[in-house]
Amino acid sequence: MSSGPTPESGFISESAPDPTEPWQRVHPASPLVRGWLAVIAVAFVYGQNMLSSLVEGEDPYPAPEVVSQTPLLVPLLIGAGILLLVLLGFFGTWWFTKYQITDRHVNVNSGMIFRQQRQARIDRVQSIDIAQPLVARILGLAELRFDVADSGSSAMHLSFVKLSVARDLRTTILARAAGRPSVPAVQESESGSAARPVAEPNPEAGVATAPAAGTEERVVLRVPVARLIISMVLRPVSITLVLGIIAAAVLMSLIDGFTPFYLLPAFLGMGTALWNNLNTGYNFTAATSAEGLRLSYGLLDTRHQSVPPGRVAAIKISAPLLWRKLGWYKMSVNVAGIGGDDANDGGSRSVLLPVGTFEDVLAVLSVVLPDPGTTNPREFFAAAVNGAGTEFGFITSPARVRPLAPLAHARQGYALTTTALVARNGALHRTLAIVPHARTQGLSLKQGPLARRFEVADLYLSTIAGPVTPMVRQLDIGHGRELFLEQADRAAAARKTSDSNHWLEKGV
Repeated sequence: MSSGPTPESGFISESAPDPTEPWQRVHPASPLVRGWLAVIAVAFVYGQNMLSSLVEGEDPYPAPEVVSQTPLLVPLLIGAGILLLVLLGFFGTWWFTKYQITDRHVNVNSGMIFRQQRQARIDRVQSIDIAQPLVARILGLAELRFDVADSGSSAMHLSFVKLSVARDLRTTILARAAGRPSVPAVQESESGSAARPVAEPNPEAGVATAPAAGTEERVVLRVPVARLIISMVLRPVSITLVLGIIAAAVLMSLIDGFTPFYLLPAFLGMGTALWNNLNTGYNFTAATSAEGLRLSYGLLDTRHQSVPPGRVAAIKISAPLLWRKLGWYKMSVNVAGIGGDDANDGGSRSVLLPVGTFEDVLAVLSVVLPDPGTTNPREFFAAAVNGAGTEFGFITSPARVRPLAPLAHARQGYALTTTALVARNGALHRTLAIVPHARTQGLSLKQGPLARRFEVADLYLSTIAGPVTPMVRQLDIGHGRELFLEQADRAAAARKTSDSNHWLEKGV
């Protein structure tokens, strides 16, 4: 048995598996989905050697005279033996992989030679993704990926089960994690796709509202492919790539012996970034559900992800310079447990909206920040994202910092609602960070030499790890100290009335 993580991660075994709950096995095709590439590679190498030997008229496996009379017998027997070993290995892997769902834990046993037993506390489950690699999509299978508080890259996987079973398991586990009775999974239509009726608008806020527990999910936005491609063209990485290609062509004509090979690593890096943006933004759909915001996206590998609103630690809305004329925005989030097995994975899973309109931003906020703490959220967030000055209670940087921030000094600042702190920054590339009071884990006030000269300071708000780094830039030192002390008290008071585990119970 492998050594387990600490109790805080939610993966240490607190109790023995429940003998009253049945154990289930994953789909028999699961080993093939995981190992198909290795099988094809072995078959290709073996078949290539066989073919070349037959063409050359030589036996690739020299044998005694009796065997040489049947030159194909030995290779066929060896190939059959290898195939049998592979099938036995697949069968063993499938036979020894089992899972069990109880009221308190998710247990997964795996391993044929080296056994591994993993147990995740349901009340520590942050979210569950349904991932479908290309081969799994072809076979109608899916993988469940559990994000558990403080688990980091050790999040538990359950692969592979039928897509309908994966949806039912996700609904059941998240229902128990949220502290409410289980609700039926989203029913599939006759065409095989989940029923997704259009969201009902909220007359007061003008945005979509989340359905009650047990109801079908409702789509609040879809990202058109054309918008996604245009947004990628207007990204700095795309412009840099084009300029790099032009520069390489110019250097080739001016410098003898210069080849684009020298710039290949940079081109590959930028190309990979663009591909990740396309793959994770293609067919992007956001829908409300009883568990929070459900995101679906993917070109080759598809993923269905849940973002529970009670576990959102920080939200960032960004408006790049070249997007602003089109009225487009991007949204990212810090959520406990979302770290992914690598940086690219964690970054893509932290995106709530790859590119969308202001109405899309409001629709997403209505789910992940159900109580904005203001009576007119539409006007407030419009001023927060695109405005400047002190309207709607914003406290901005003093005018004396104009030499340090000639364009942004009138915009950068903060505002407080009853539930969150909102910090806006940037003039050309505008950003807005939203931190619920209950998710503020720490505060720090920093002042460099120039800041001391202008009597200002930067206030940093600590949350869980993620792409959002909330901060209030160049705040008057008096206001900064006052906010530092008051925000600490607000955060402590909000945490007393917040339950990050049972995020859908009444009063949370």
